[in-house]
This record gives sequence, C-alpha cells and structure tokens, in this order.
Amino acid sequence: MKGIFKSKPKTPTDLVRQTRDLLTYVDRVGIESREPKRDEKMADLGKLIRELKSILYGSSEAEPVSDACSQLTQEFFRENTLRLFIVCLPKLNLETRKDATQVVANLQRQQVQSKLIACEYLEKNIDLMDILIAGYEDPDMALHYGAMLRECIRHQSVARYVLESEHMKKFFDYIQLPNFDIAADAGATFKELLTRHKSTVAEFLSKNYDWFFADYNLKLLESTNYITRRQAIKLLGDMLLDRSNSGVMTRYVTSRDNLRILMNLLREQSKSIQIEAFHVFKLFVANQNKPPDIVSILITNRNKLLRLFADFKTDKEDEQFEADKSQVVKEIAALEPKGNEHEQAG
Repeated sequence: MKGIFKSKPKTPTDLVRQTRDLLTYVDRVGIESREPKRDEKMADLGKLIRELKSILYGSSEAEPVSDACSQLTQEFFRENTLRLFIVCLPKLNLETRKDATQVVANLQRQQVQSKLIACEYLEKNIDLMDILIAGYEDPDMALHYGAMLRECIRHQSVARYVLESEHMKKFFDYIQLPNFDIAADAGATFKELLTRHKSTVAEFLSKNYDWFFADYNLKLLESTNYITRRQAIKLLGDMLLDRSNSGVMTRYVTSRDNLRILMNLLREQSKSIQIEAFHVFKLFVANQNKPPDIVSILITNRNKLLRLFADFKTDKEDEQFEADKSQVVKEIAALEPKGNEHEQAG
C-alpha cells in the first residue's frame, strides 16, 4: 500500500519555480537571518540547484534530455530567476555557488525552438552585466561571476554592451590584481571580449583607439609584471593579425611610441615574449607606407636588430617563423632614409 501515495516526480518547470521561491526568500531575509527554518530552506535550495544542474548536464548514468532542458530554460527566463541567481549568489554556500554558476553558464547555450532565449532576456536586463563585472572587486565572488560573465558575452549584443561601457577601462586594473587566480580570470574575460565577435571588436577598437592603446601600452605592455606583459603581447598579436582589424593594425604600425615599446620587448630575456613581440614588430617592417620617423628609427637601430635576429630562433623548428624572420632582415637591410631625420629608439 505504501507505494500508492508516492509523490509525483517534479517536472523541470516545478524545480525552477521552487528554486525561484526559495531564492526570493533568501533575497528577502538576507544572510544574517535567524529565522527558524532558514538552514533547512538553504539546504533545500542547494538540493534544487543541484537537480537543475543534473538536468542540464546529465549524469554519469544518463545524457541530458533535450525536452527537459527546453522546459527548464523556458521557465528560467520567463521571470526573474537569473537575476535572483546573480544577486543571491553571495548568500549561498560554496558548493551551491559552484552549482549555480554552472547552471547559469549552461543556460546561455540552451536553445528553445532554435532561439537563444538567454540572449533576449539579457538584452532586457543588461544591468546584470554591471553586477557580474563588479564581482572582480570581491575576492569571494570574482571567479563565479567571471565564469558567468564569459558565458554571457558569447551573445554579441551583450559583448557590445560591455565593450562600449565604462567597465572596459576597469579591466586594465583587474588584470593586475594581486590575487593571481582573479587576475588570470579577468585576463581570460578581457581576451574573450577582444577576440570573439570580430565585427563588434573592430568597431570598438576603431572608435576607442586612442585611450585603449594608450592604456594597453602603459598598463599592460610596460607592466612590471612578467605574466601581464607576456599575455598582453600575445593578445596584441592576435588582435592586430586578425583580418577584421586591418584598419586598426595599419594605424598601430605608424606610431613611433608603439615601435619603441615593441623594440624593448624584443630585448626581453624571456624567449616567449621575444617571439610574440616579433610577430607584431614584423608588421611595422612589412608596412609599405612607413612614415619617415619609423624608417629613421629602424635605420638607426639596424645593426642592433640584425645582430639580434642572427641568433633569433624558436624552440621547435618553425618554417613560417624562419621565412618571416628572413623577410624582416631583408627589409631592414634594404632600408633607405626618408628625409634627414635620425632617431634613436628608447
């Protein structure tokens, strides 16, 4: 007889609604509450979020079921559940935070009738990006909010909002935070913002060229931190060598300040920084319309550069690198002065 009164299994829609009710409760009572059933409710919330995660990701025994994922996603974005997940995250325990982060990340990719409804929701609730980005200033939340943020900027309209916001300037500081894990996470988000959506990135770099590259040079390429410099020069190469940024690249290689910084990076002791710097330096040399002051700097430093490149090798054999290097050496050796200017690079 016992089995007759078993409760019906909860549907994905039920699970989301119950999660939303408990998150609304958490949001209302706050973290310090002494309310009698608070601990019990927090435990229930942890279980519910774990169940949502197992529907979206499947388990060791079963793959996710697309119909269940679709129901869950629809209910999740029908009301303010995502907002509650984000604002209540600091009030959850560590394990539940991790589960909640994975749920939010997965939902950015879930399609309902071929539509990414997470994108539509975020466009209407774009201020949630402000909360996620500010998370880098809270050591307890930075990695959770950072992971959510990277998934949200998979949507081009959301990435555009972040790129065009004042927040972009903060990333130069976040990348240099003393906590290595948080700085690395901010660096991963920064890279994603500047490489994922080609047309949006090209538009951003063109419009914001002056302040962006002034900060990039000063705070990243000339940073005293080796890892910051190494990652910054690698990302700079990725950006400038991308065909969609050809207009920005053409502008970048006409600046003597940029050339000075690149030549200093070529002299670094770190082989990996030298190699990455070479990939950007070769663009200055390959430019067929070099301004006279660029030509002059290259001629003044010709002997030093040719000596440097004579011993310049990658750790593994790399035919493309060798071909690029011999072309750069040939171009520098053949340079003739334009006008009478002679300049020494810093």
